[in-house]
Amino acid sequence: MANTTIQGEDLIRHCGLNDKGEAVEQMDPQSFHRLLAVKLASQGFEVPPLRNESETAENQVLQLASDLFRRYAEQSRLLTGHLNPPDRRIQDFLDDALSPTGVKVELPTTSINMDRYGMAREFSVSDDPSVTEFHNSEVSSYKLCNGVLHNPINDRRTTEGVFHIADYGLPIPADKIRVPLVTYAKLLEAALKPPKELNVLPYTSKWKNPIDSMVSLMLRPLVCPEVPGVSYEKRMEVRFFVPGGCVSNLDFVESIFGNAGDPSLPENDAGLDNRHWTGTSGCVILAPHIRKLKKKDVGLPHISEATEDQKKTGMCWEDPDELYNKGSPFKITLRDKRGIMVTILADNYFGYSKKEVKTQIGLSANIFGLAEEEHAGGAVAFKSYSLGKNFYPEASIVGTNYSFQEALKLLGDTVTVHQEGYATDKKWKNIHVLPEDMQVDLNAQSAFWTKDGKQQSIRILPGHEYLHPSGYKIRLEKHAASTAYKLIGTAGEGTYCHKPATVSGGGKSEISKSLNDAVIYGSIYIGEFDKDMAQVKEILERDYSNCYEPEYAKLQARPSSRAILSMERSLGSVVKLLTPNQEYTKEHCQFICSIPNHILSIVFAIKRFYKPEWGADWKSHFSVDIVNGAPGHELKLDGRKLAGSYLRVGHDHTNGGWRTYKLRQDFISADKVQMEDDITASVVVPCCQIKNLPPDYSMFPSLKISQNCEWRLFQRPDDAIYPGFDKQTEEDLAGNHVFVSNFKPIYEEEMRDLTEQVDFFEIFTDPMKGHMRRCLKEGGVNICSAKLRIWNGQQTKNPRYLQVRPDVARPRDKYLAELGTRLYRRYEKCIRPFARTWRFLCSQHYHILRNNARIPATEPCVFPVAAVISGRRNNPPDEINGAKIKPLCVFNPIHYQELPELFIDYVCSVTGKSPSTTGAGSEGALTKGPFNAINATADLNNALVSMILCGYAGFSSAAGYIGPKYKVDHDISLLVPEVWCRMKPEERSVDWLIKNGELEKLEDFELDTPNGQRKVLASRLGYRITDKFVSHYFGRVFDNPAAAINEEMLKPELQSMEVFADGIDNLVDAEQISALNYFKDGTVKYACPLLEIVLHVMAYGHYKNKSIQDPELRAMFTREALLKSDWYKQRLVTKQQRDVALCMRNIKALEDFMNRPGYASEAARLGIHDRLREAQNELARVSSDRYLRELEGTIGADPIVFDE
Repeated sequence: MANTTIQGEDLIRHCGLNDKGEAVEQMDPQSFHRLLAVKLASQGFEVPPLRNESETAENQVLQLASDLFRRYAEQSRLLTGHLNPPDRRIQDFLDDALSPTGVKVELPTTSINMDRYGMAREFSVSDDPSVTEFHNSEVSSYKLCNGVLHNPINDRRTTEGVFHIADYGLPIPADKIRVPLVTYAKLLEAALKPPKELNVLPYTSKWKNPIDSMVSLMLRPLVCPEVPGVSYEKRMEVRFFVPGGCVSNLDFVESIFGNAGDPSLPENDAGLDNRHWTGTSGCVILAPHIRKLKKKDVGLPHISEATEDQKKTGMCWEDPDELYNKGSPFKITLRDKRGIMVTILADNYFGYSKKEVKTQIGLSANIFGLAEEEHAGGAVAFKSYSLGKNFYPEASIVGTNYSFQEALKLLGDTVTVHQEGYATDKKWKNIHVLPEDMQVDLNAQSAFWTKDGKQQSIRILPGHEYLHPSGYKIRLEKHAASTAYKLIGTAGEGTYCHKPATVSGGGKSEISKSLNDAVIYGSIYIGEFDKDMAQVKEILERDYSNCYEPEYAKLQARPSSRAILSMERSLGSVVKLLTPNQEYTKEHCQFICSIPNHILSIVFAIKRFYKPEWGADWKSHFSVDIVNGAPGHELKLDGRKLAGSYLRVGHDHTNGGWRTYKLRQDFISADKVQMEDDITASVVVPCCQIKNLPPDYSMFPSLKISQNCEWRLFQRPDDAIYPGFDKQTEEDLAGNHVFVSNFKPIYEEEMRDLTEQVDFFEIFTDPMKGHMRRCLKEGGVNICSAKLRIWNGQQTKNPRYLQVRPDVARPRDKYLAELGTRLYRRYEKCIRPFARTWRFLCSQHYHILRNNARIPATEPCVFPVAAVISGRRNNPPDEINGAKIKPLCVFNPIHYQELPELFIDYVCSVTGKSPSTTGAGSEGALTKGPFNAINATADLNNALVSMILCGYAGFSSAAGYIGPKYKVDHDISLLVPEVWCRMKPEERSVDWLIKNGELEKLEDFELDTPNGQRKVLASRLGYRITDKFVSHYFGRVFDNPAAAINEEMLKPELQSMEVFADGIDNLVDAEQISALNYFKDGTVKYACPLLEIVLHVMAYGHYKNKSIQDPELRAMFTREALLKSDWYKQRLVTKQQRDVALCMRNIKALEDFMNRPGYASEAARLGIHDRLREAQNELARVSSDRYLRELEGTIGADPIVFDE
């Protein structure tokens, strides 16, 4: 049942992907068409003979089985009213909830169910091979040579006035529109009766008698991740019903969340899945036709009888012909404490469907407890370095006490051991594990080690990975801008950077993208050749034997006197030697600081390319050209121009050009494994419950485990309009089985014209050029990545496609990351409980830590969150369509906020202009305002408790602008994980950063104005990084970090004090408006005490006449205070009570199934007896006092409102 265990044919049936992450078909097209024909015939539909003459036998089968199909259809008619298990749960809820209205609404019993992946896609276009298009009032669909293009009537979703909630069940937040229950009932009734024009199944549109039917789908989206050895993953159930003509929407959602199969089969019944079901159900009904309904006809009152709230929200009518919601798209939902939610979507735009599943996951998480649904991005970043031509297993790089034999014990039969004394992975033949004394020499293109006193070697090859027993990875890679190769080393343990509560355009996706596409290659600059080379010579020949302070000198495994060009020094060692460090003497640090940056670049370049046979004559290999009779400034090696790597950090505000800065010679962008992008399910557990974590995590008493809920990501490739720029998008769109939207359908004549425009066509990457040639060869309708749909007379700004999740599409990368991590964590360096109180809380798990100091190859490898870095979207003063946009550009590249200030930000989540939204302003609490089915207090309470329990520091990075002058787009978002993964765990500590002057606190100040002084609440911004932070940490990326991140960027007020002060005022105003809504709708009473303090300060500037800086208030935001509080203890009791109720529900469902007449064999096949026994044992466990103690350190469950 769990996605993590699905593989092979089951995985293909679930989401159309194989074990290698490739999009594939379950069967050949002819077989699939036969399957569809049989499916339709078995439901009583008239199916014409198949067109292909080779299918005569199949046509005969359809004819011979016609009586059987009619009999099946007659039995189905006799069972009218019988619903499958998930539909029965939803129908019972509707019957109960709508009973006061007198309106009886029944779910469809004869919809065509999409019970395997791919059916919805086939049904979305005609079965006639000669027909490549389908059009109705809501969507235009095109059959491409490599997939499908679906262009809905609207090119994007809007967030203005579209979120309606029926006046029933849970309280309705102030930012949603309250709708009478009877109106909801009538809208639902109409939603399930789509007009024939919209209900025709596209697949049958060219048949003599096209099929007119609704279609349906079942999903089982993730709600709570698995914690290996602690708890199973948890999933909810979601049913979709859409008009036949909108079946492309089901193709969309099943591509993202996977197909959960036939809901009528007991193996797919969530009610019998005692391990994984959250006990919650959702239903989504697509009904764009109800936009034409009149307010009067759906039970809304005349304006004379309406309440003031109804008048304000438009829930009344004056003109009898007024359309509901002005005929514009909207969604309306019904939900209550049972955790069942039924939503109607009055638009066919795909984003609504995805966001509705997100909303329902959020409701399920809040009701189930322990879990959070987060609007987040995230990736595990593994720091990487250019090693130049040599690798030595220095202790500073690979640690100590790692052995090849221990690695073999850990890996077991997953590797093949060769007689030379190294091992090769059985699954990926290009991954090798070498002995602990391995050395790599690029000049010899070999790796060396010793076995039985004899030297052994193998040739190192591009595309292969060579692992040290510590997990450190070595690979040979060609330079992107030259013919030279280099060795690259990558750490075994990564840093999981989690980006929650990130506003639109705040860099949520960028955190997991590689920096490589942003790197620019240019020359290595040299000033006066002879003068600069003389200084280089001085550096190379300097004596470094006394560079360390005495207490650090004795800790060095190798003598510091090694010459820079010695083969016993790696490039990384040289970079470290010439980078200021607290381990060095004052004199050595002063010497380093005296070296010009361009001289350092030359030194590193010489070291990178130095060969032993050069001896002391290295200078003769380097030169510059003579340009116009004078020496040039481009450094050359043996006549070949050397290429340096440069990175963009924003645009120059004077001329609009890019600001580019040289990267360090040893810098290589981090290897990343994407963990999240948009819909994240997370769970917090005590650190001691997670097996075999390294000391890096010892600072966190609890840890967050996060997981992506999606198989495919709904990407918006803004830069694809520039041929050749977005390489990943061009590769994706040239692949097979693509799903694209808002692109222009291109016919053969136009495609030929595009391929003949050499100045256009030749700029594309090879995959896109190959795709366009293929389109010409195969004909029909197709797409080009740079040609977008024209919508309302303009090119759309919202092109979209479904991209297979990168960690799924590149399974080798993830496998390699996990392998390195297993090796790194192999020894008994795992975390121990560090205090008596924690040891007491975790005593039942202490034996796990003592006895499991390794992760066997058969067990999951867990990557807990190590850093929380939210994203902001900042803008200068601007305007949209004539409306003034207030400045928000008050943050420098990276800020840290203590919890009160952080949650003031999280409550408001204000954003600037972004391509994915229709404006700027607050996106609601945690950026989930439009997509939250209940009070935002539940999510905020969970997030606040989570942060306190884990002890994560609340950092944030800037996107858009830094101050009014520096446009940085996502350049900082891309850089942050590179910086963070290169910081030691203690360096990420806020106390460390503040102590070392690398973070500075902003204080409130008085600003002189024409009307006198006014107070600017700059303290709301928390702390910001300083020039010391830039020098120390950005210095691990750039040659000249102070130029890349200059003083005006670190202190935006230097750009304009007026804009800075105005921006802070705008933030404070937006925060006040957001907070006042919680008092307006009364939901402040559901805030936990800490959130209540935050909301009062936001709304009124104080809490019980105490400022937010009051030490007594701030002391309440500590873990110690939280654990002692009665309200936190109540959260644990609430979680226990809900678990007991769910276990009892599971037991009853299993007993009822066992007692069904005629189901004995099914019960035996499904192992129902064993499930029942397990459910009974689980009930005993969660009912115990011990279980309540085990919950300490988790977020428990929010009481919300219905547990009062």
